[in-house]
Amino acid sequence: MNEQIKINWYRCKVDKAVMSELMRKSDARAFAQVIPQIGLFAVTGTLAYLAFRQLNAETWPWALPLLLLALFLHGTNGTFFGGIACHELCHKTPFATQFWNTFFLKIYAFVGWFDPTGYRASHIRHHQVTVHKDHDGEIEQPLGLDWHGFKFVLTALTVNLPWVWKNIRFMFAAAAGDLTKDGFFKSKWLQRVVPETDLKGRREIISWARIVVFGHLALAALFILTGHWFLIVIVNLGTFYCSWLGILTGAPQHVGLSSDVNDFRLNTRTYTCSWLPAFFYWNMQYHVEHHMFPAVPFYNLGRLRAAIAHDLPPVTHGLWATWRDLQSILQRQRQDPTYVHVPPLPKNDGERATDETLLSEAAQS
Repeated sequence: MNEQIKINWYRCKVDKAVMSELMRKSDARAFAQVIPQIGLFAVTGTLAYLAFRQLNAETWPWALPLLLLALFLHGTNGTFFGGIACHELCHKTPFATQFWNTFFLKIYAFVGWFDPTGYRASHIRHHQVTVHKDHDGEIEQPLGLDWHGFKFVLTALTVNLPWVWKNIRFMFAAAAGDLTKDGFFKSKWLQRVVPETDLKGRREIISWARIVVFGHLALAALFILTGHWFLIVIVNLGTFYCSWLGILTGAPQHVGLSSDVNDFRLNTRTYTCSWLPAFFYWNMQYHVEHHMFPAVPFYNLGRLRAAIAHDLPPVTHGLWATWRDLQSILQRQRQDPTYVHVPPLPKNDGERATDETLLSEAAQS
């Protein structure tokens, strides 16, 4: 992508020795994230399958609630496999050993029907030009959120069928060599970040889509032929339902904030929360810090915040408080579509980083 834009981003000052320590990658810390998360997916999937096997006319009063609970937990975790786990692995920052970054990226991306090549091309651009109109196609603008109403709640707690259809259709189309369908991103944006001149990138997207499609079709056929068809719901579709926690944790990132500014403190939101949503969300609640210093691994973002807290706006603690604050902003935006929330900023002298620097750090190139 050769579009030119020059942004001189504000950065909080951090001691070089402290930053060097914060940027240090750890295989052990990364394994402590991926093994429990994938293991939990296997446990809840097994529990759901066993409950389904017990389901009949006599056992349904206890087997059906157990099945629904297991699927709810299974999908809640699975929601984070695509755009969250793959997000950090696409940055190449979790593991010190790059083999493991690539290995687990493929695991998460396969299970989540996710395109890591197109996403990486988009996301490093997103870090370079965060919430700049006409340049950041990863963020839907204006920065509102259609969260109000029964339909939003229902699909968050169950399944959003149009979203499932859109993502699976994209994979099947890409496997056939067609990259013009909307998927995780709109097709128009994918054409910009992976243009027709990027033959290598397009081949990678198409090749990966074929692995995902034929791999899932083979698994589905195996499950059906062996009489275990319900495993399709657990394995093939296990990342497509119960997205409620993914929405609660991820939606606040940029909603209701400013566009076309050169300060991440004005266009990105940090909040703090307890360990469980932080675990599922890979610590991305520290989103200002992540955008300001994308080369810092997710497990060090809390320490990074502590180092620069004096130069950051105040934050809410917990999802309840965060969404209560967000709700007031969204209500005001419905009354006045031009309104954006501008948090108070400390009066400190920071540093500056070019958009090329942010691009390079986000890409780990």
